[in-house]
Amino acid sequence: MQWIDMRSDTVTQPTRAMRHAMAHAVVGDDVYGDDPTVVELETLAARLLGKEAALFVPTGNFGNQLAIFTHCQRGNEVILGDDCHIVWHETGGAAVIGGVQLRTIASDKGVMDPQEIEARIRVGQDVHWPKTGLICLENAHSNGRVIPLDIMQRTADIARRHGVPVHLDGARVFNAATYLGCDVQDITRHADTVMCCLSKGLAAPVGSILAGSAEFIARARYNRKLLGGGWRQAGVLAAPGLLALTEMTQRLAEDHANARYLAEQLAGMPCIEVDIADVHINMVWFRLLADIDSSELMSALSAAGIKANPPEAGRMRLVTHWQVSREAIDKVLEVFQRVLSD
Repeated sequence: MQWIDMRSDTVTQPTRAMRHAMAHAVVGDDVYGDDPTVVELETLAARLLGKEAALFVPTGNFGNQLAIFTHCQRGNEVILGDDCHIVWHETGGAAVIGGVQLRTIASDKGVMDPQEIEARIRVGQDVHWPKTGLICLENAHSNGRVIPLDIMQRTADIARRHGVPVHLDGARVFNAATYLGCDVQDITRHADTVMCCLSKGLAAPVGSILAGSAEFIARARYNRKLLGGGWRQAGVLAAPGLLALTEMTQRLAEDHANARYLAEQLAGMPCIEVDIADVHINMVWFRLLADIDSSELMSALSAAGIKANPPEAGRMRLVTHWQVSREAIDKVLEVFQRVLSD
């Protein structure tokens, strides 16, 4: 069976061109710094993201935690949204790896008020206080919304005024740029460092990028090795990453259009509530209003060859990507229509 997998864009399989690039990649030893394909990927990523240097890392989680570990001293405080990926989905790594405490702020669908951020920056010296070591932003947010550029700029201005660095969890930053219709650097210029994933909607089989100043990346490279993240013949993984950045970034608008189509069709069904205004990228969140048997829904989807994560507290998410066509979405919609009308 050819499955339609809408659990996440992390499930994307590499394209035929990526598989060919992997098979023919020129490799070296990246710990020695002489894998030419890795060097090419890091150079390209730094240029695209508007930073001096970049580092190839295994995962987005690894990249975020490496950034915190490299920016901060143990006992520092990190300011970030209470609903962000670092807080919810990175297994408490900031405490274990970086030895930092997280000071969270309630957000409005992922948007933190810059004034609330400034109010939490530790100003002055007090024997009782931790030092504010970092501010973390997320764009696009893991709720599927894109953070406005003016919010990012105001946050960056505050951070620079107080001498606090900003890290951007940009796992889907190219999706954010696509939604805003801007160059990705219009987003990343508001952060000192940025992590972006190559293996979500960009379809590389593995890997993420951490970018920043040359001095920061030199320290991060040392810390990557300390954490066991040194690569050897990693060119076979970097090769599809090059195609992720040069080719797959150019087609994200198709995924966004498919997500909006899905949202609009679901919104017209009984017992489903979708806030279409929240569908910014390739994610569709919706609420099942009636007392629907989720096990029946999941069984029906599975029987039709569709993989999806089950509803949680009445909310469900479907994610589009390069392997989910408009025809596939219509098939998903047929199952929902059948189950909801029974």
